[in-house]
Amino acid sequence: MRCSPKTVRRWLHRFNRLGLDGLEDLGGQGRKRRITEAERSQIIGLVKQPAPGRLTVQADGELAAADAAGPPEWTLDALAAEAGRLGIEIGRSQVRRILLAEGVRWRRTRSWTRSKDADFEGKGQGSSSSTPARPKARRSSAPTNSDR
Repeated sequence: MRCSPKTVRRWLHRFNRLGLDGLEDLGGQGRKRRITEAERSQIIGLVKQPAPGRLTVQADGELAAADAAGPPEWTLDALAAEAGRLGIEIGRSQVRRILLAEGVRWRRTRSWTRSKDADFEGKGQGSSSSTPARPKARRSSAPTNSDR
């Protein structure tokens, strides 16, 4: 059965002590979760809400943030801090594991990578033609001694 003699003795002692019920899985082994499912759902729900420092257009057309001192976008640190404010003791790495397991994105794409401006031109060619490019010569595959 590919198990050690120690394991066999442990199961034998359980069987002698509890009978057939001793051969069932006990369950509940391993480390217990630090946060409840409700707290986990709250953290996932935070990402779906706008960050407190994010500018939104108000009814009068003005831009305003719910909390000017708050983060404009959700980051792992900002999510962990907000969870702490809600009474959930959780670290940055655990927030990351929860969001990765749920497939939730906590970052937006960088706004500076693409412009919505029609007159915007992307980067052109390389910097300067004063530096010559290396010639693309074919390299020999093996040394030869044909000069002798």
